[in-house]
Amino acid sequence: MKKSGLIVAAAAALFTFNAQARDTTLHISIQEALSTPEAQEKLDPEIRFYWGNQATPKVLQKMGDDVSNKKTNAFNKSDEEACKWAFLSAVLAFQEKAKQVGANAVVNMVSYYKKVEFSSPTEFECHAGAIIGGVALKGTYAKIGK
Repeated sequence: MKKSGLIVAAAAALFTFNAQARDTTLHISIQEALSTPEAQEKLDPEIRFYWGNQATPKVLQKMGDDVSNKKTNAFNKSDEEACKWAFLSAVLAFQEKAKQVGANAVVNMVSYYKKVEFSSPTEFECHAGAIIGGVALKGTYAKIGK
């Protein structure tokens, strides 16, 4: 009896390890993620975001770089849904810090998963596993002209 219990426990541990090991890279539309009802409700239009090499109004002052690395529970969610949640969390972290430092924009936003940059004006990178989805973003707080 003890031996069969040990075998079941070992099999369960092996299954759990394999389930957690998945790391699928996705590139998802920034516009789609920012257009969700949750994003529309929580984003402040006074703080602007500029992605990759996207043109910006004149930068009057740079106020420091930052990284936001957010994870979300992917259980019972599609990879894309989990990624959009993690992305919104990361963007909201930048928004709050921008308000704290007196910035009205975050420029040069790039994906920065495991410190590897993925720069695009239209897509962000997300990594989805069996139970967690994650997004890391890097950007520069700035005051921009109107």
